[in-house]
Amino acid sequence: MRRYFGRKLLIYGLTFFVAVTVNWMIPRFMPGDPIASMVARANVTNAQAVEAMRAYYSNLFGLDQPLWQQYVNFWGALAHGDFGISIWLFPTPVTDVITQAVPYTLALIIPSVLLSWVVGNRFGAYAARRKLLDNTVLPVGYVLTAMPYMWLAVLLAWGFGVLLGWFPVAGGYSFSMRPNWSWTFVLDLLHHWALPFLSLFLVALGGWAIGMRNMIIYELESDYSSYLSALGAPSRLIRRYAFRNAVLPQITGLALQLGVLVAGALVTEIVFAYPGLGSLILKAIQNKDFFLLQGTFLFIVLGVLIANFIIDIVYVVVDPRTRAGMAGAQA
Repeated sequence: MRRYFGRKLLIYGLTFFVAVTVNWMIPRFMPGDPIASMVARANVTNAQAVEAMRAYYSNLFGLDQPLWQQYVNFWGALAHGDFGISIWLFPTPVTDVITQAVPYTLALIIPSVLLSWVVGNRFGAYAARRKLLDNTVLPVGYVLTAMPYMWLAVLLAWGFGVLLGWFPVAGGYSFSMRPNWSWTFVLDLLHHWALPFLSLFLVALGGWAIGMRNMIIYELESDYSSYLSALGAPSRLIRRYAFRNAVLPQITGLALQLGVLVAGALVTEIVFAYPGLGSLILKAIQNKDFFLLQGTFLFIVLGVLIANFIIDIVYVVVDPRTRAGMAGAQA
């Protein structure tokens, strides 16, 4: 067990190093000069003052140093938990900006991922043995899983927000309100949260339902199911064993699809102007904020890697073959 998780931690560590390095490089390949845009926002016309401001900000952000030195400084600051100062919201630290956006993103991703996985697997399992449900779930599932996240988000915003007026189409809460712990504010949060959540939930639901439906059919036609049926085992017992075996590839699929689901959540936030990490990334790109872009990417990478590691642990717990393989290797 220690060897297995030690190998996993090594792989995740290398993945983290490569991903963070790429995330550090991406902003620096973007066109434009962040210091120039920052100075331009100050509306200073004096040439000497502009040059002095450029020199000051370049030195403050360390952008006047060679790239290799900036890279070394980046890892040194990261080791101390320092993500730098936001260029867009100067002089606010990047950590404070991300901390304000993270709860909104987590409130979208965690319920939509978990609920779509659970509900999709259940619907797929039922559809595999009920022809009426199969004739409805399968086509609907194919339609939903083929939809891009942003396209379904636009359709929901147009239908339920613009035409019917049932839900707001922008923001995390009403512009007339201020964050507080009252029930009025909580209900307003849920009102703004509903459409972004629904767009993520529906797209992911279709894929899980189709996958589980196909896996259940495969398991019910396997040799052990036929053997149990020949022994006179109840159909309910056979389906229970089939579901347990079919859910294992779905757990693996959850780990593989996690990055896609997170990317879909970020795009959905931009469509609904939802104040999460997706909107933050868009603002960072528009304002050429290197440090905010690095910080948000770093948080996303960490979140996806931690979630994948948790799924690896869950897989070891639910799949006895993995534990048996570890015991055999140790012997």
